[in-house]
Amino acid sequence: MTRQSMPNADHADAAGTAPRHRWVACASPQGLHRMAYTEWGARDNARVLICVHGLTRVGRDFDYLAARLAERYRVICPDVVGRGMSDWLKDPAGYAIPQYVADMVTLIARLDVPAVHWLGTSMGGLIGIVLAALPGSPIERLILNDVGPVIEQAALARIGDYVGQTPEFANMDEAITYVRGVSAPFALESDAQWRFITEHAVRPTQDGRLRLHYDPAIAAPFRTAFAQGSVDLWPMYDAIRCPTLVIRGEHSDLLSHATAAAMCARGPGAGLREIPGVGHAPMFMNDPQVAVVREFLLAQS
Repeated sequence: MTRQSMPNADHADAAGTAPRHRWVACASPQGLHRMAYTEWGARDNARVLICVHGLTRVGRDFDYLAARLAERYRVICPDVVGRGMSDWLKDPAGYAIPQYVADMVTLIARLDVPAVHWLGTSMGGLIGIVLAALPGSPIERLILNDVGPVIEQAALARIGDYVGQTPEFANMDEAITYVRGVSAPFALESDAQWRFITEHAVRPTQDGRLRLHYDPAIAAPFRTAFAQGSVDLWPMYDAIRCPTLVIRGEHSDLLSHATAAAMCARGPGAGLREIPGVGHAPMFMNDPQVAVVREFLLAQS
């Protein structure tokens, strides 16, 4: 299924503090698909930060952080294929890390920069681990937000309970109630924040109702790959050599204390910061959380 057209025209003000909506053509074995992204900051800034969302989320989740980093970075926030404004794949088997990594390599080529910084939440972090582990990787600074080489079975079961469902909502209030339920661990601080992340994660149906803005078929590869056991990406993680920061929600059920501690001792010897009062995963929608990202990315630079 092909999503609606994405404009290439810029919509930012002169300071780059509003997003420009763009897309890039990517390839799969079934043909081409378009990946949408928002872009913040000066287009000629060689310092690029790519922010990649979680399994059922969208790139607009990073608006608050992107607006606050746009003076220092060209910030790129893609909708991973099958989500948000990006196309849906013809073959659901493509909804897996290899295709996502290939799409991100295409995106980086489009940006025409030799290196990037990377912030990945959950699935976005898994994509980052694999891409950062490749020889000649363009990632020179890596933040893994509440994810690591091992994912706890309890979290996989929790996510499996809702991913791929296609509930419909009569109005935005019903949609917000649903999102607040399945995403309660985000621990957002205001009704306005919950409304914001819901508005960008739903779309209207033909009969005027609302539904979640992702292809339900993303659930099939998730269940095939993960339902029988935890993820194990230690060989990839151990190959990473760039400076790395692990951010963990204090109450996370996806990234355990033990895994986070091992990530500090293995591979790139990551630093670790824990966000109090939050589960899976921190959303960087307040200044203290943004400060954790800024401090690491801009250290010694």
